[in-house]
Amino acid sequence: MHSLIPFVIHKKSRIAMPTKLLKNFDQETFLRDYWQKKPLLIKGGLAGWQNPITADELAGLALEDHVESRLIHARPIANSITESQWILEQGPFSEQRLSTLDDKNWTLLVQAVDHYAPEVAELLSYFGFIPSWQIDDVMVSYATKGGGVGPHFDRYDVFLVQGQGQREWQIGQNCNQDTPLQAGQPLSLLTEFNRVDSYQLSAGDILYVPPYASHWGTSLDNDCMTYSVGFRSPSKAE
Repeated sequence: MHSLIPFVIHKKSRIAMPTKLLKNFDQETFLRDYWQKKPLLIKGGLAGWQNPITADELAGLALEDHVESRLIHARPIANSITESQWILEQGPFSEQRLSTLDDKNWTLLVQAVDHYAPEVAELLSYFGFIPSWQIDDVMVSYATKGGGVGPHFDRYDVFLVQGQGQREWQIGQNCNQDTPLQAGQPLSLLTEFNRVDSYQLSAGDILYVPPYASHWGTSLDNDCMTYSVGFRSPSKAE
């Protein structure tokens, strides 16, 4: 059994951090050629970065009423997106529930962890080349082998930072508001996913994914933590 032992941390204010620089990354090239256009793997962009929160601390946040959290269980069927199943549980969770999870195919997701853990908020200092008013939050996921949330797209820009363990990310077709989604699933999953590229991320690697670019992440081990740094897209008025 692979379980979590929740460790409660108390809410702390998100504080401003001075801008830091990513490795193996040119801001000017990124903003010109990739931002809101196409995905980019930043290999070793945070090489040497220390994972700032433990799995048990993340589980502790998932106990709190005021924190948004989810458990997603994957039931994959080989070579079939529509026959695979994903089971969604909404938090808050009990300690008993988190300590009795199966040993594979599940993911715990906690929203806005940067609002509660200054060490996680510090991650934002590496993305100072994006206007701060576009920051949404930092969602943190912990997954066992095979865990993931299925093929989907987001309506915002996201930097997927690998904190520990390994995860495979498949990049698929570009989508839009009218792209068909699966019926009968608790998540907004694509009916079709046409893989264009794939990347295996290890600790310190970053994958940028623009809005509406489909992607599908799967944990390759039992100790996978990913930090999703989300930036909302400006409205036409903005």
